[in-house]
Amino acid sequence: MVEPAGTPAAKKSNWANLLIDYGPILLFFLVYRHFAPADKTASLQEVSAVIYGTVAFIAGAVVALAYSLAKFRRVSPMLALSTALIVFFGGLTILLHDQFYIQIKPTVIYLMFGLALLGGWMKGKALLKILLEAAFEGLDDDGWMKLSRNWGWFFLFLAALNEGFRFYLSFGGWLQAKLYVFLPASFLFTFAHMPMLLRHGLASEARSEAASEAPHE
Repeated sequence: MVEPAGTPAAKKSNWANLLIDYGPILLFFLVYRHFAPADKTASLQEVSAVIYGTVAFIAGAVVALAYSLAKFRRVSPMLALSTALIVFFGGLTILLHDQFYIQIKPTVIYLMFGLALLGGWMKGKALLKILLEAAFEGLDDDGWMKLSRNWGWFFLFLAALNEGFRFYLSFGGWLQAKLYVFLPASFLFTFAHMPMLLRHGLASEARSEAASEAPHE
């Protein structure tokens, strides 16, 4: 069970969540860089580096899923689906020795989540609340609707961006874009929503508890 926000254990859980979300892709990058040839014309060695990285990616994703289950006693639907797609497309990459499948995987994930969130929003349902579960405790229904809509459009933008990078960049360039463009953009997009989330009740329970525990004059 996740500890309430504001406690030391909750802060540690935030770091654990970051490790679960981004640990596998960082592991892929490190393994790929270790085995990647200095001479980019060495295509066979390049493919081997992708295969080794993909094996590490799949192993990291499965470990992250198991760690989430062991630590939090649950697995979010988003993490479960992402892990399943990583294993599926990663398996195709290893089986067919084709890096196309590891590059197309983010596009598929972004499209699925983007269309699902926007479809739910148009029907008046905040599907992001189901995917993220207790990540934004205290957020009201209007806040969840706005968050679902905005993340839906952002996921579609990321899908288009991934296809652009996949088409115009080398595999190494695409991989660096994943780390130095996608991750910072996701963090910035998340933090840009903080004022709106606070207006719609995020952490209001924690503020109420802090006020009730404050010494009265």
